[in-house]
Amino acid sequence: MAQARYEYGTSPRKLDPQYDRRTSNKRLRVVENKPNKHIKVSAVQHKKTALVVASVILLLLTISCRNSQIDNQFSQIQKQKNELSSLQKENEQLKVSIENSLNLSNIEKVAKEELGMQKLSSKQIVYVTLPKKDYVESTTEKVIKEDKKQNWIQKIVNKFLNLK
Repeated sequence: MAQARYEYGTSPRKLDPQYDRRTSNKRLRVVENKPNKHIKVSAVQHKKTALVVASVILLLLTISCRNSQIDNQFSQIQKQKNELSSLQKENEQLKVSIENSLNLSNIEKVAKEELGMQKLSSKQIVYVTLPKKDYVESTTEKVIKEDKKQNWIQKIVNKFLNLK
């Protein structure tokens, strides 16, 4: 029989001329089909497997509920972002309309057309002369300003200072 050893190279290993495949010592064993034996599983093992299965189902249910909550929050955020962008666009449009309405020529046009106003003529202007006398009178009394946030010690000290 040929001895198994590693050969370097790419050529296949040569078989011993005395080797016959049909008469070799290697025989395949035929396994007969035997009926499956009933394996007895204890009640404790049933409870453990049921607990594991229930735990896995509960975990998957929890993950599913959390994902649905995340989806709801995400959709609310998207709605609010859309609402914000529409409000910002409306705000910009209102700013532009306010700037256009504050134009002096627009104000003058509205005053003439809607309110019936006219520009002043030289006949409507009246000049007033005032004497240069000062109408402000000075007070001779001393004004005492009391702070309402003073505590009782500060009030007593201030009373003694005012007596002098």
